[in-house]
Amino acid sequence: MVSSSAESDNPGLFKEKLGDIAEIVYGTFRRPDDIPEEIRDVNAIILGLEPMNEEAINNFPDLRIIARYGVGYDNVDVDACTERGIYVTHTPGVLSHAVAELTIGLMLCLSRRILDADRYVREKWAKPEKKMLKMGIDLYGKTLGVVGLGRIGYEVAERARAFGMKILYYDVERKSEAEISLGAQYVDLETLLRESDFVSLHIPLTSRTRGMIGERELKLMKPTAYIINTSRGAVIDEDALCRALREGWIAGAGLDVFVSEPLPLDSPFIGMENVVLTPHIGTYTVETRRAMAEKCIENVRAALMGRIPPNLVPEQKKIFENLR
Repeated sequence: MVSSSAESDNPGLFKEKLGDIAEIVYGTFRRPDDIPEEIRDVNAIILGLEPMNEEAINNFPDLRIIARYGVGYDNVDVDACTERGIYVTHTPGVLSHAVAELTIGLMLCLSRRILDADRYVREKWAKPEKKMLKMGIDLYGKTLGVVGLGRIGYEVAERARAFGMKILYYDVERKSEAEISLGAQYVDLETLLRESDFVSLHIPLTSRTRGMIGERELKLMKPTAYIINTSRGAVIDEDALCRALREGWIAGAGLDVFVSEPLPLDSPFIGMENVVLTPHIGTYTVETRRAMAEKCIENVRAALMGRIPPNLVPEQKKIFENLR
């Protein structure tokens, strides 16, 4: 039996592709005590953002695989799964372009004040007493700082280069090939924050990266600079970011991810005019979500047929593949 929380993205696809080897059921939960009874005996879970900590995993005695519907898997206790022999997979390589496109979209919304311009046309442009719309800025000639030059960060840098931007990057390891192909310059994080006009975050959420961008880091940035986050909300200290936006430490932010999702309607971000907000839609396109679903199906099918899934998370790759 396979449980999925991703039915609405690709209705019928899981049943079509897995129905010959498993019964498909749908369910979702926010906490371990919310887990529906009808999904507790499943052998596989296609997982969205539901929390799969050790307490939740204990509710699934027959589980063989958690196929994460996305590339990040910080909501899964991989160690607990590994101890129980449960595979954990994700969907790398099929969503980078979609997240990169959204990142550039957020940059353009901020630089050209597109949301303000839309409201201006709807509410003020035709009025004789109107004030002038505040002018935007070019991306051309500006410096983009990419924090995390993995698959997504690389595609963001590639697109930004087409706009005539200078590329700086910080990563835990140097990417020599990217430096050649993109003309990207490797710098430490402090230098990147000081020199960039736009800072774009593309890092996984781990114990090391949680709160990585806090008050100190935001105060290093230019008062004219913008920060973009399409990775995970908790890599930024949101309280510090709110102060930075209110007090003018930075010019603005484009945020697709938040510590608490959905973003509460009483969040300080809601009333800020120098922030562009989107509801965690980095991968939310027809083509990308189908590609993600098909990768999940490939992983689940392998596990249910007694094979090692092709897209194990890095922590499990060596462990399980050495058992071949």
